[in-house]
Amino acid sequence: MPIWNIRYGTPVPPDTAPPLVGTDRVLAVLTELAGHADGASLEELTRAVASPKPTVHRALASLCRFGLAARNGHGRYVLGDEFLRLAFAHHEARPDHLRIAPVLTALTERYGETAHYAVLDGHTVVYRAKVDPAAGALRLSSTVGGRNPVHSTAVGKLLLAYALPDDDAAVTAWVGDRPLPQRTPHTLTSAEALAAELRTIRAHGYAVDDQENEPGIVCLAVPVFLTSPTRPSGAVSVSAPVSRTPLATLVAEVRAIRATVEAR
Repeated sequence: MPIWNIRYGTPVPPDTAPPLVGTDRVLAVLTELAGHADGASLEELTRAVASPKPTVHRALASLCRFGLAARNGHGRYVLGDEFLRLAFAHHEARPDHLRIAPVLTALTERYGETAHYAVLDGHTVVYRAKVDPAAGALRLSSTVGGRNPVHSTAVGKLLLAYALPDDDAAVTAWVGDRPLPQRTPHTLTSAEALAAELRTIRAHGYAVDDQENEPGIVCLAVPVFLTSPTRPSGAVSVSAPVSRTPLATLVAEVRAIRATVEAR
C-alpha cells in the first residue's frame, strides 16, 4: 500500500513522503493494517511504512494496548475488535447514514442494482453507505469507507459541479499540476474535458459514469440536500453492469431516481 497523507487522505509517492515520526508512525501502521484482511507480519509492516523494526513494534504495541490491533492465531497483526467496534458504532450513528439508508434500499429494490451514498473529500469521494442487490445478483467491489477519484465517478463529478464556480479556470486550478489518472479508456483526463462535463452536469442536474471508473460498470448520480437547500451534503448513485442495465436505461429513470431521493 502507498504511504498516506493522514491529513488529506491521499496517497503520497514513497520518494516524496516525509519521514514518519511519533503519532504519524502509529497512524501509518494502523492505516497499513487496514489493507491486510488476513493480517501482516512485523517485517511486512516495517517495509510498508519504511521505519525501523523496533519503532514499528512499539507502534504495534501501543495499538494492541488500546485494542486497535491484535495478533491472530498465526502471529500476524490485524485490526483489533475495538477498532472495528468504534468504526461501526460511529458509522451507524451518523445522521446522514441513518437518513439515507431507506433511499438506498428503495433504489436497490426498484432497480436490482447497487446504490451508494458518497461525499466529497478533496480529490476523492468517500462512500458513506451502500446497499447491494439481493443475494445472487452481481455485486460491486466498492466498500463503505472506500475512496475513488472525483474525476472518474458520477458522484464525484456531480459534487464537484456544485463545489466549483461555473468557470473553466476554477477547474484548471482544482486539477493543478497533478495528472488525472486514466482508470479506463473512457476516463476524462484533462481539465478542459472535465470542465465541459461539469457544465453538462449543471445543465441537467445529474451526472453519469459511462465505464469511466471501472470497465463494464455504468452509474448515474443525483444530489442529496440533507443540510442545505442549495449545496448537496452528498450524492446518491445507482451503479450497474452495462451488460445488464445500460446507461440509457438509468438516464431514462433519472426523474424516478430523483423523486425517490426527494420523497424520503
